[in-house]
Amino acid sequence: MRVLMFSNPLLGHLLPMLPLARALRERGHTVAFVTAGHLESSVEPHGFALISAGPTTETAVAEVIRRLGTDWLRNGSPDGAAEFFAGARIDLGAGEALAGARAWAPDFIVSEHCDFVGPLVAAALKVPSAVMAIDPTLEPELLVALAATAHARYLEHGLEAPAHAPSGQWLLDLCPPSLQRGGELPRLNRMALRPEPHRAPAGSSPAPRAALSGRPRVLVSFSTAMNAPDRLGSVLRSLSSLDVDLVATASGGVPIDSTGLDPDRVELVTFLPAAELLEGVSAVVHHGGSGTTFGAAARGIPAAVVPGMPGQQRQAARIEAAGAGLALPMGDETTPEAVTVAVERLLAEPTFTAAAHRLRDEIAAMPSAGEVADQLVASVR
Repeated sequence: MRVLMFSNPLLGHLLPMLPLARALRERGHTVAFVTAGHLESSVEPHGFALISAGPTTETAVAEVIRRLGTDWLRNGSPDGAAEFFAGARIDLGAGEALAGARAWAPDFIVSEHCDFVGPLVAAALKVPSAVMAIDPTLEPELLVALAATAHARYLEHGLEAPAHAPSGQWLLDLCPPSLQRGGELPRLNRMALRPEPHRAPAGSSPAPRAALSGRPRVLVSFSTAMNAPDRLGSVLRSLSSLDVDLVATASGGVPIDSTGLDPDRVELVTFLPAAELLEGVSAVVHHGGSGTTFGAAARGIPAAVVPGMPGQQRQAARIEAAGAGLALPMGDETTPEAVTVAVERLLAEPTFTAAAHRLRDEIAAMPSAGEVADQLVASVR
């Protein structure tokens, strides 16, 4: 079987799809990805081809701001998100994606749940499709806005528009039940799929890491937008008042000597797979992205979540509701001192780690990528 996987041009949306892609390949199926070309370096080392189609995130964001006349990323409006995911991305990339998919001739299509190009391509090619929910289920008002925005695009391509979003035959749900939104879930055939921390390509050597000192290790992993050197440095300086070792992801590289921190207690990395980053970690400070949220949960690590954008407040609230961490205010509304107080609580109060361990066990009981691959193939055939 030939399986084509569609993702927004965002690394955090693409990486959760790799375990299923690997599982399908291990079973003899051919898998390729469709997204913007700049993500080729994140796909090809894992042995998958990439069909370049559609705009970069920056181009699509600018187009939505031009259309709406407002910075929708900051206000978090459902209409803005719908115009990005189901409007501009289809308008600017569906033609290219359709041409590439026709030439590749898939038997089956899998799209992450915020990608609306893949389902349209599946409808046009008349092939079965599945949606992979990489986050907790989106709010009803956002799903309505996404379906309404996609509707006109389907009609423009001479296709019958789906009645709801997401659309397809199957929903592959990475969200553990304890972090799922309450209320009605999407009306698709649901298959739970165990989330896995991202790992390096097969055969890669692990990156050299600082040795464990016996102190608790705290990982600070913000999104690129929140990871300005001055902000990261302020958070790390505040956290260094605790008796901990710190690991921080620093996009573009931030020299240790520019932070004023003890290099024996702080490890700065530009990028490491989550599976390596989370080794030996006792608590995580992150922005609420699904990869870090589910990755830390899969390892049973409590988290202090500082959301980077309104949608990431979902993950923050659900981690706190599960007892596995603390939700802080968004971005600049949270002071470094507040982050330090939260981490101190995570390390001092064993209830947080106990709840995180319950989440870990819940995730471990979910079907593996291999089990879901077998079930999907049997369903498609």
